[in-house]
Amino acid sequence: MSVEVLLPGVLADLAGGSRRLEVEPADDGTLAGLLDALAATHPVLERRIRDEAGQVRRFVNVYVDGDDVRFAAGLATAVPAGAVVQVLPSVAGG
Repeated sequence: MSVEVLLPGVLADLAGGSRRLEVEPADDGTLAGLLDALAATHPVLERRIRDEAGQVRRFVNVYVDGDDVRFAAGLATAVPAGAVVQVLPSVAGG
C-alpha cells in the first residue's frame, strides 16, 4: 500500500501537473525516507520541499495524516503505508 502525497497547484506543476502522487513508503517508514523516494521521481519538487541541508524548508508545512511534522518528530515522523501527506508552502500577502 502506498502513501498519498497531496500538493497544491503551485507545487503540482513540478510534479507533471498532478496534485495527488502515490509514493511507495520508505523502508525506514519516515518522512525523510518518503521524501528521498519522492526525489527519485520528482527531484525539482523535492528541492522545493527540502533545503540544501536536507531539512524541510522554513516556509513549507508538511502534515502526515493531518499532524504538522514540526510538532511531531520532523523528518523522523512515521509515515506508514496508507498515510496521507500534505505539503503546503506558506503564502504571504499584504
